[in-house]
Amino acid sequence: MHKLIILLLCASWSMMGVAQQRKVVTGAVQDSIRHDPVPGVRVTVWPDTASVLTNQYGLFRIEIPVGSTHLVFEHPGYLRRSVPLLQHDRMLIELSPLKKIPPASNDIASAKARARYAHSTNPNYSNLGVAITSFYDETYGRLYENKFVETSRKPVSDFALDVDRAAYSNMRRFARLKQPVPVDAVRIEEMLNYFHYSYPLPRHDSLFAMYSHYTDCPWAPEHRLLQIAVRAKQIATDSLPASNLVFLIDCSGSMGTPNKLPLLQAAFRVLVNNLRPRDKVAIVAYAGTPGLVLPCTPGHQQEKILHAIDYLSAGGATGGEAAIKMAYQIAGENFIRGGNNRVIMATDGDFNVGQTSDQDMEDLISLQKEGGVLLTCLGFGMKDYKDSKLEALASKGNGNFAYIDDLEEANKVFAREFGSTLFTIARDVHAQVTFHPGRVKSYRLLGYENKILKEENGDSVMVTGGIVGSGHCVVAMYEIEPALPEPEGPLATVSLTYRPDGEPTQYEISKTITVNAASFDEAPDDCRFAASVALFGMLLRKSQYAGKGNTDMVTRIAKHSLGPDPGKYRSEFLKLIKQLKKNTEWLK
Repeated sequence: MHKLIILLLCASWSMMGVAQQRKVVTGAVQDSIRHDPVPGVRVTVWPDTASVLTNQYGLFRIEIPVGSTHLVFEHPGYLRRSVPLLQHDRMLIELSPLKKIPPASNDIASAKARARYAHSTNPNYSNLGVAITSFYDETYGRLYENKFVETSRKPVSDFALDVDRAAYSNMRRFARLKQPVPVDAVRIEEMLNYFHYSYPLPRHDSLFAMYSHYTDCPWAPEHRLLQIAVRAKQIATDSLPASNLVFLIDCSGSMGTPNKLPLLQAAFRVLVNNLRPRDKVAIVAYAGTPGLVLPCTPGHQQEKILHAIDYLSAGGATGGEAAIKMAYQIAGENFIRGGNNRVIMATDGDFNVGQTSDQDMEDLISLQKEGGVLLTCLGFGMKDYKDSKLEALASKGNGNFAYIDDLEEANKVFAREFGSTLFTIARDVHAQVTFHPGRVKSYRLLGYENKILKEENGDSVMVTGGIVGSGHCVVAMYEIEPALPEPEGPLATVSLTYRPDGEPTQYEISKTITVNAASFDEAPDDCRFAASVALFGMLLRKSQYAGKGNTDMVTRIAKHSLGPDPGKYRSEFLKLIKQLKKNTEWLK
């Protein structure tokens, strides 16, 4: 009997030893040329037969049996690759394509093909639920459309400039899911400023350059369009200041769906891959209570940072208040004087623990920003997505706001526009446009409804405006009712007021625009394309000012003003028009 017990104990210890030797390896697979994630890669353990497929974001998680020495990566479009396991438990694998593969990020057919390969042993990385079409209690701030203002009564239009772009990518999400866009989700200025415009950079040591175009109005022939573009100085990536970043990541139960936390993890991978050795990152994750997942870590320790991101999981309530305080405290403790100090909050905005009202959260952020730490808000997901809260927090935190609907958008925000997203060159930026009553009967600002500055602030020395990043181009458009007859001479004066980042002094530049209306068809591509986007925004908002405009007019203007179209975002806009027209009754 004693011998049997000893044998059983030995067998148990042996099994425990084997179990302890087994381990889990996670990683990501990307294209060696484009550096895009590669879904559908079969990852096999050699000499075992265990295997998984990378999910839609190129991520995998696999258990390694005892005695395994290599992982084999196979995909029909790429060269087979065998990688020694060594001591790695977090891998970044690059595969070489067999032939040129067309970009898939903006191609709907390719996206469907990628989805077919989206499987994983980790349910947090699965593709299930991405196409859910019910949106429950998403919230958007109520917008009241700007009306025409009589110049004789109020000749000055004053509004804050910033380059939030969340409304456009959120609109795209509705289009892809074949749903009409909620009216209050459409913020025209964010649609306008989503796109790249080719206006020249400022000369010499100037921080800004201003441009204008005055043309016919295609949807209201009796009116005019005035476009004002402000181009910011672009700083080379190598010259950008060091960054002190705190990733504030929502890991609550509401983030458990595949288009939230898994997409968030993939998005932050893109950002981490663009960090420099002089940058540093800390990670605060929060559900019911916040926790420091990663202390302040140098940017060159990318594997350590990625490891912390990949092992996040969703569950619990959303304690946003305590988490925000912790993130700002850590940012303050590691503050870089003259550097880029920023909290990057990634969430669906569904706060339900602590101070949950919009006003309370805004007050909290307003207090925290006084320490010189900016805020970037990244929105994810659907159903309980709280756009209104994130927009308000970004505004109060002297920051910017983006909505990440897919990995391509993450690449746009964190790779292609890395400098402009994360590096502010000017704060408190606002424009003051003074119209000449003898030449402008009335005017209407298209969009910027929640960025118009109150009249009592108009003459103050320090007016709170928006922030503008490195290389940004901010576009604003007015619809003008001209005085008749339309005399020659000054039409308006544009004054731009700003504070260079890190400086207390306020500066001002100005530009005079004369009455010299050109034919709309002869205007530059950038001007005409921006007009098509503005008109489409008005149609989505059921605007009473859309006049003779319709989706056919939007398509015609956009199609003939694509220009160079880097990133093919303008071409994608044409596809979105067709998709939304099919599923939105008032656009047909």
